[in-house]
Amino acid sequence: MIMRALAFAGGLFGAALLSQYPEFTQQYTQRLGGQVSALASVVADFDRSARREDMSRDEALAEMGGTPFLDARRRDIRATIARQEQLAQDLDELRSASAMARLAMPQRVADSELAVATWRDFRPALPLSVEGLLAGFAGLIGGYVLAYLMLKFLLWPFRRPTRRAQGTKLDFHA
Repeated sequence: MIMRALAFAGGLFGAALLSQYPEFTQQYTQRLGGQVSALASVVADFDRSARREDMSRDEALAEMGGTPFLDARRRDIRATIARQEQLAQDLDELRSASAMARLAMPQRVADSELAVATWRDFRPALPLSVEGLLAGFAGLIGGYVLAYLMLKFLLWPFRRPTRRAQGTKLDFHA
């Protein structure tokens, strides 16, 4: 009885936690859009500088070097370009997906810097959308099962051996 109550409490915790995922991804997507715009501005500025010198992006990157500062700056620009491309791809996927589809896309909420910033400002909300309710139900079931299995595992060494009913032997040779 106590184990079921604790497992149910785990289920409620899972429901409360997972029901917030749709709203969190929506807020993450908004931040992601801002980050992609900011990075795109930096990349476009670099590309404009390269074009003014009649160079492609790759040629301009190849020209950067020769000093420790320029080598470091080239690495920074390459990292910025790669991050902008990855975040833009994640943003396209998240924007084109329905809220229900985003439930199955945690890999698109992968930028730790943005996720931490989103979490820092995130305020839980009552999940009144279908997605929030479905996520809450999945969290209830998942939390219950996880809590039940964890309790079963933790209490396993303390369990009493079960008594088996001993059958009576019938001796017909008496």
